Amino acid sequence: MGYSSMVIYAGKLVLAPMVRAGELPTRLLALQHGADLVWSPEIIDKKLIQCERQINETLKTVDFVIPSPGGNKPPTLVFRTYPAAEKGKVIFQIGTATPSLALEAALKVIKDVDGIDVNAGCPKHFSVHSGMGAALLQTPEKLCSILKELVTKVGEPYKKPISVKIRLLEDEEKTLKLVERLCSTGISNLTVHCRTTPMRNREAPIRDYIPGIYRICQRMKVSLIMNGAVRDRSHFRGLREQLILPEDIGGMMADCAENNPTVFSDSPLPWYDTCRQYIKIANDFDNHLGNTKYMLSRLVPGKSKFFQFFARCKTMQEVQFVIDQLGPTGEMLKDPSSYLDNCREQEKLLKRKASDLKSQQKQQEKKRKLQENSAETQ
Repeated sequence: MGYSSMVIYAGKLVLAPMVRAGELPTRLLALQHGADLVWSPEIIDKKLIQCERQINETLKTVDFVIPSPGGNKPPTLVFRTYPAAEKGKVIFQIGTATPSLALEAALKVIKDVDGIDVNAGCPKHFSVHSGMGAALLQTPEKLCSILKELVTKVGEPYKKPISVKIRLLEDEEKTLKLVERLCSTGISNLTVHCRTTPMRNREAPIRDYIPGIYRICQRMKVSLIMNGAVRDRSHFRGLREQLILPEDIGGMMADCAENNPTVFSDSPLPWYDTCRQYIKIANDFDNHLGNTKYMLSRLVPGKSKFFQFFARCKTMQEVQFVIDQLGPTGEMLKDPSSYLDNCREQEKLLKRKASDLKSQQKQQEKKRKLQENSAETQ
């Protein structure tokens, strides 16, 4: 059950856990524009267990990284949080199928997040083939064991909420029975993606089960968040009115927030202003180029020429140059094509020079060995 000092989920509009899309810049942008809570991307228990916790004094972040073998390469960043903006608002989602691993992973991160959520809803192969994600819906005993372990050994000692995100089962009766079991584990919140496991996001969600699910949650003092095709804050309010749902039911946004994290505001920004704000945050927090480009591919309309311009960028400096050519209403101030062409030519030139230097070094080494061999035979 919930503690008074815990994060409150009831009635909140939140950012969904999204692999790739849910990294720090997206979460911060969503919070700046009205998201009440933000979920981390799903991170697998075994991966988190390998991590070391580091304080990044430059960025003022807490980083969880996997050191490189031998220390010859930079460590791999797994999770980064910015306490100045995320404290009290970030929920960490774990991918797990084992109570002991879930516990070990949660204990590693619990002091730096505001709740632990178990992913029991992802239908993708990388989750279900290991018994995680939506596969847990078929093994409710295991899922309940994981949640009880987290509630008693993480949630209660640290006064942090434990929650779970699920999908619907094949009929309402089975879904309600599962909800009853999950709520009895002591969780503080249940998030329901209103689709079954085989359903894809293009299919209309099934929201008819929500009133029955809510009654169980209310009786067992568990908050409920509804997920599935929630477009923006206004749409969420309309859904609650349409379904005659109380205001303490929360909403979770995924795809629409991935395409524009400012949709939590009553007045979301157009794509070009969203891009400007996103790139500034990505630069400020040293976001990985590949992740930044992925998000830009979601934020920029495919018909815009800037979609291709960003795709061609190979450094954050190039990304910044491209965004600087974007006018106040999304028009092109200057075509960045020649700049990007020149960057690629310079890249080829540097590669050629590096290759020539390597060849020279090999020739010098070969000549040195020949001279040594010649000296030995004399």
